[in-house]
Amino acid sequence: MCGITGVFAFNLIGKFSMINVTAATQALAKRGPDFQDIYTDAFVGLGHRRLSIIDTSDAGNQPMWDESKRYCIVFNGEIFNFKELRSELQSKGALFQSESDTEVLLQLYIREKENCLHQLNGFFSFCIYDKQEQSFFLTRDRYGIKPLLYLIDEDKFLFASEMKSMLCYGIDKTIDYASLHSYLQLNYTPAPHTIFTHVKKLNPGHYMKVAKGKMETHSYYDIPFSKNQIDRSISYEQAKSKFRDLLEASVQRRLIADVPLGSFLSGGLDSSVVVGLASKHQPNLHTFSIGFKDEPFFDETDYARLVAKHFNTEHTVFSLTNNDLYGHVHDILDYIDEPFADSSAIAVYILSKETRKHATVALSGDGADELLAGYNKHEAMYRMLHPGFKENLVGSLSGLWKTLPHSRNNPMFNKFRQLSRFAQGIQLDAKERYWQMAGFATESESRQLFSPAALNQFEQQQFLERKKEILETVGSGSINETLLTDMKLVLPNDMLTKVDLMSMANSLEVRTPFLDYELVNFIFSLPDDFKINSSLRKRIAQDAFKEMLPAKLYNRPKKGFEVPLLKWFRREMKSMIMDDLLSKTFVEEQNIFNYTEITKLKKQLFSSNPGDVHARIWGLIVFQWWWKKNCKNK
Repeated sequence: MCGITGVFAFNLIGKFSMINVTAATQALAKRGPDFQDIYTDAFVGLGHRRLSIIDTSDAGNQPMWDESKRYCIVFNGEIFNFKELRSELQSKGALFQSESDTEVLLQLYIREKENCLHQLNGFFSFCIYDKQEQSFFLTRDRYGIKPLLYLIDEDKFLFASEMKSMLCYGIDKTIDYASLHSYLQLNYTPAPHTIFTHVKKLNPGHYMKVAKGKMETHSYYDIPFSKNQIDRSISYEQAKSKFRDLLEASVQRRLIADVPLGSFLSGGLDSSVVVGLASKHQPNLHTFSIGFKDEPFFDETDYARLVAKHFNTEHTVFSLTNNDLYGHVHDILDYIDEPFADSSAIAVYILSKETRKHATVALSGDGADELLAGYNKHEAMYRMLHPGFKENLVGSLSGLWKTLPHSRNNPMFNKFRQLSRFAQGIQLDAKERYWQMAGFATESESRQLFSPAALNQFEQQQFLERKKEILETVGSGSINETLLTDMKLVLPNDMLTKVDLMSMANSLEVRTPFLDYELVNFIFSLPDDFKINSSLRKRIAQDAFKEMLPAKLYNRPKKGFEVPLLKWFRREMKSMIMDDLLSKTFVEEQNIFNYTEITKLKKQLFSSNPGDVHARIWGLIVFQWWWKKNCKNK
C-alpha cells in the first residue's frame, strides 16, 4: 500500500511540470511514511511513497527497475497470489532480486503485458514506464479499491493516487458543475469524473496506455452478470458450501504480511465472519472495535466483545464520546482533497488512527452489503418488487407521510421519514427509484442551490447523460441489477473511497476479503433469493456461517453508525455554519450557491422537522471548506 504519482511531458512546455514531481510525491507522505524516491529523465518523472508490507527491506523500494533497465514500475496495492505467480515465472527462467510482490508484478507485465491483469488477485493501481517505447501503462483494480487520478492535455499527462498530489502540479481548477450537481445529491462524485473539469478518475477494471502524446483506455474486467445466465442448477445448500470455501480462501490470501496484522470487528455479521475465518489461520489475531459512549443505540461493542471471546482474539475497544469524534472533524476536513461527504468517514478515521498504533494491516467486512443486499434500501426495494397489502397501503398514504415530522434523531420521526421515502419510491420506475434511494436530495433541490452564475456554467444535458450511463445496469430493477449498480456506483465512489482516504490518512492498509474477484463472480451467478427474501437480508452469508458464529448475533437489527451531525450543527459547529462557511457574505462572494436556498436549509436545520437536512448541510460544509482551502485564491 503506497502513494504514486508521475508526469509524461509531451513537449518543452510539459517539461515545466517535472519540477513538481518531488512536491507531488511528498504530498502523499501519509500513504507511505517508510520511504520516498523519485525518478526523472528528459520527459518522464515518477514518484513513490512506500508503506512497507511485503519484503520490508530496501530491495522492495520503488520506483523499481527490471534488470535490463527498460521497465520501471510505481505500484500502490498488494498482489495476494504473488507467490504462486513468482513460482510460475521462475519456472520460465525469471530471476528475482527481492521477495516483493512489486517485482513479481513487473516481471509478469514484461512477459504478458496487459494480459497479466487477468492473473492478478489483489487490489492495485500502478504505472509501468517502458523507456524504450517511451510509453506509460496504467491500471486500476477490478472494483476500485485503490484510486488513480489523471489529467491529459496537449503538453503533458499527469497521474496520482490523490487529488492533493495532482494539485502540486498547478493544474487548472475549473469546477465541473455537472459533478457538483451529482455531489449535491449523492455526497460524492461518481467516476470517471471529479470536481475539476480536467481531472478524471480511471474507472475500476480499466487500463490505459499513454504514448506519443495520446491516450487509449480499455476495459479488462466487468462483473460477469446477465439475467439470462443465472445458475439455476446449483442448490442453496451447494451455494452456501461454495460461498464458505471461497470466502475462507479469500481471507487466507489476505493474511500475508511481513508486518503486524489485525482485523476490524464491529460486532456485525460481515466483520464477525471475517474474524472467525481469519482466527482459524492466524493465531493470536488482534481485533479492533470502536464504541460510542454517548450514542448507546449505535454502540455494538458488546457484540464485538462476544465475537472476540468466541474466537479467542486479542481484542481492543476504542470507546469514544461525541467530543472525541468532534475533535477530529477539522483534521478530516483538511485531509479530504476532493469534496466527499459520507459522515461515517469520521468514525473510520478514528478507528484507523487507533488501530495503526497496534497494526499496519487490518481486514474489514467492506463490500458485503453491496454484494449481498445488506442495506435498508435493499429490503425496501425487495418489498417494492413484491408488494402486498402493507406495501400498497404505505404507497397510497404518500401525502400523509409528507406532512408528518421527519428526523433521523427520533425513532418515530425516522420511521415517518422512511415511510415517506418508500411511498415516493414505489411510485417511480426502476431507474428513478434507484436514483432516489441513492441520494439525499432530488435533482431539482440540488439545482436550486446553484447561483445564477453557476447555472450558466451547468450543462443539464451533460449531467443527464452521465446519470443515464450510471443507471444502465438497473434494467427492470431486480435485486441483482440493483446490487450490480451498487458495485459500480456506491462501492467504489463512496464506501471504498471512504476507507482508502481515512485509512491512508493514518498509514494503515485495509484489506477486503468480500471483494475477492472469484467470490464476486460466483455471487453474481446466483439468484436474487439466495441473497434476500421477505424476512432476511444477506441470506446466504447469514445461513452459511450460522454454526460458526455466536447465536446472539442473529435476529437483531442492522445499526451501522451515524455521527451526531445534527447535535454538532446546532451547538459546536453553529458559528462555522452561520458566520463562516454558509454565511451570507461568504456565499455571495463565492457566487456558486443561491443564498436564499441556503437560508431555507439552515432554517430547516434548526426546526423540529429536520428530515435529512443534516446530510445536505454536511455536504455543503465539506465543499465550502475544500473550496476555501483549494480554490478561493485560484
